Amino acid sequence: MKLSVIMPVYNEKATIDRIIARVQAVPIEKELVIVDDFSSDGTRDVLKSYEGAPGIKVLYHPRNLGKGAGIRTGIRECTGGIVIIQDADLEYSPEEYPGLIEPILRGAADVVYGSRFYGTHRVFMVWHYVGNQLVTALTNVLYNTMLTDMETCYKVFRAEVIKGLDLKANRFDIEPEITAKIFKNRRLRVYEMPITYDGRDYHEGKKIHWYDAVPAIWTLIKYRFVD
Repeated sequence: MKLSVIMPVYNEKATIDRIIARVQAVPIEKELVIVDDFSSDGTRDVLKSYEGAPGIKVLYHPRNLGKGAGIRTGIRECTGGIVIIQDADLEYSPEEYPGLIEPILRGAADVVYGSRFYGTHRVFMVWHYVGNQLVTALTNVLYNTMLTDMETCYKVFRAEVIKGLDLKANRFDIEPEITAKIFKNRRLRVYEMPITYDGRDYHEGKKIHWYDAVPAIWTLIKYRFVD
């Protein structure tokens, strides 16, 4: 079954070549759907060299819309039977795709979350950890589940599941929106698996901040009670 890798990109000139190479090197059938969110650091110039490359589709937003908008654009364009979200930095390891998609391939899961707190991870930035634990705990209380890492980038779906969600978020609140709408559908089978995580700091280009937890909390509460 073909895997669609959705890669939202914004100002990742320093890492984009390396992450594309790592995705392409994974020995499974796949397509890579790259959505540039109006980068201003030269990333777009780099991406032009990949236009027309086998297995790669490059899309460009006409203005900066946010990570959520990039993911939604990618969802509309992907054609595989399984979909995974891949950040354009080097924090997450594409080499772990085979393990992450295995529960879906064998028919045991509809959705798989890769947990950074089960696996090997770089140890730093305590306030990001605290913020993540706060929104993850709220997720578990509101949706009666037991996730350890709601904000993980590595969310894997049967294509019909993610394409069937009516997603509206444009920015980082896409993560809680996806999670809320997944867990409101109690028929979906969700697995969580350990992944490795090489987190970066702000000097290395990290974009999400502790205060992004505020819209995440509102999103979780909102979608618990409305569609």
